[in-house]
Amino acid sequence: MIPTDNRRKASLVRFLLLAAALSVIAVIVLGGMLRSSTSGAGCPDWPTCYGTFSPPTDQSGFIDYLHRLTTLISAVLTLVAVVFTLRWARGIRLLQLPVIAAAVMIIVQIGIGAIMANQQSLWLPTFHLGLSMLALAAFVIAAVFGFSRYDQIKHSSNEQEIGFTMNSAYARQVVAVITAYALLTISGAVIAATDAGGACPSWPLCSFSSDQPAFLVVLNIVHRSLVLITFGLLLSTMLKAWKTYRMQATVLVPVTVAVVLIFSQALLGSKMIVETSASLYMLHSVTSIAVWGALVVLLAFVGLTKHETKTVHIHSEEPRRLSGMAKDLLLLTKPIVVVLLLVTTYAGMVIGAEAWPGAGLTFWTLVGGFMAAGGSGAINQYIDRRDDLKMQRTQKRPIPSGRLTPAEGLAFGVAISLASFFIMVAFVNLLAALLTLAGIFYYVFLYSILLKKTTVQNIVIGGGAGAIPPLVGWAAATGSLNIPSLFLFAVIFMWTPPHFWALALVRRKDYARAGVPMLPVIKGERETRRQILVYTVELVILTLVLPLFGLGSNIYFVGAIVLGGWLVLTAWQVWKQAGNKVAWKMYRYSSMYLAFLMAVLMVDAVF
Repeated sequence: MIPTDNRRKASLVRFLLLAAALSVIAVIVLGGMLRSSTSGAGCPDWPTCYGTFSPPTDQSGFIDYLHRLTTLISAVLTLVAVVFTLRWARGIRLLQLPVIAAAVMIIVQIGIGAIMANQQSLWLPTFHLGLSMLALAAFVIAAVFGFSRYDQIKHSSNEQEIGFTMNSAYARQVVAVITAYALLTISGAVIAATDAGGACPSWPLCSFSSDQPAFLVVLNIVHRSLVLITFGLLLSTMLKAWKTYRMQATVLVPVTVAVVLIFSQALLGSKMIVETSASLYMLHSVTSIAVWGALVVLLAFVGLTKHETKTVHIHSEEPRRLSGMAKDLLLLTKPIVVVLLLVTTYAGMVIGAEAWPGAGLTFWTLVGGFMAAGGSGAINQYIDRRDDLKMQRTQKRPIPSGRLTPAEGLAFGVAISLASFFIMVAFVNLLAALLTLAGIFYYVFLYSILLKKTTVQNIVIGGGAGAIPPLVGWAAATGSLNIPSLFLFAVIFMWTPPHFWALALVRRKDYARAGVPMLPVIKGERETRRQILVYTVELVILTLVLPLFGLGSNIYFVGAIVLGGWLVLTAWQVWKQAGNKVAWKMYRYSSMYLAFLMAVLMVDAVF
């Protein structure tokens, strides 16, 4: 049993390491903004800005000022992290050495920043970026170790058994990937500093131009070659992990995420050739940092898995058919649920644009929507994997049945969720991408982690996650949101509780065994049936007032009356009759009701 005081000290050290790592990320991002906006000379003096410590009013000066302020905060956090790590993690070199190294690099960074404020240089910014990446890597390694091994080593007499080692072939392969990616990032920084991108305006191949210096063309070719080499090495590393480290989420997730991110970074890079914007450049820079962070996390956990290698290889020998695995991965996405979400997404597109959207926009919006909803569903199944074993309805899902490991489910879910965001950015628009990301966070964190097992209002509040897809569709088609679009959100928000409470009536024993506080389990069947009727009536009333706010006209109003009457009648039957049969009918009918209501709205909007 670890004493409470030691646990508090460990928590503080972890928090400081994580905060310092995040502060370095902020410094790197703002440094990228400086390079992209040519604001490096926004403050011509140092450490003051135009002779004062107050923020300047012009944009370039303010960006430079913000970068310096963030660097100062990072330096303070680093100093505090060093002090507490040296004091409370005595003898734990895997914590102390990276933090001390990061502190030294931060100090050097500040000195380089002072020099750069007074003189222009091609190589100093590149060296500045390289040191920042190394400082971030040091903090990430220390944070990984602090969160995964602090208590174990703090109270263990055998440090050798749980130490850090890179002796395995896989570890050396990871080191090669990290080296290649570091060279890739540095070459990209040199291209940005020399404005060499114009020497190679096409993508993926480089079209030569006689009026450009040969050095700049070669630099672009080297950079793009490094993209291919790094991606090939990383893809090979990921495939080996999926074969060898099936049980290790700490290995499988970061390597899979890194592959998705580096592919997304290349996708954004290709888009930046034809479309230059501050948001794209910023996202490209943040993605680059995220790839680096994922690779460093991978490196740290691979080094910490020495004592678990035997178990890993036992599970890697289990034969699997690719077709069966593909089917199980598809089942993780909850495809039947996703279909209904895609119907509402497409409805949002049609209603928002008041026209049938183009085939290309429709395709990418629905692909991104499927991956976002499916990825969220896969992560949800990872979170619920133990509860699923207790429920008859979910025992045969891929993870509880053992057909997929939890690590595989989590890695797949996180990967396609991330990919959905970048697909939306590249092929739809930024607003639709941000709404997609909001839906993922809403479902995974607010509903699955915070609400589902803590409150009887889980479905009521959590219904907002399923109400976001029509907003995504609306934003995809129009590039904006307005008041009528929010009423689409409200309709699905109100529809969700009676729909899922009907299912909860049928599966109330399952939910009780799993400890999920669904309404029938906590308040009883009669109260649940009453609430189904109340919410259904409120839902139908809401659908009938939509024309007052610019959604629908005569065609829709007639359809809403017919469909609403049908649903209220079914809810009335649920209220008057006990039993699973009528509750199951309500569950099925409410699904059809929502699909038909969206169809009527679409027809009304177009015709």
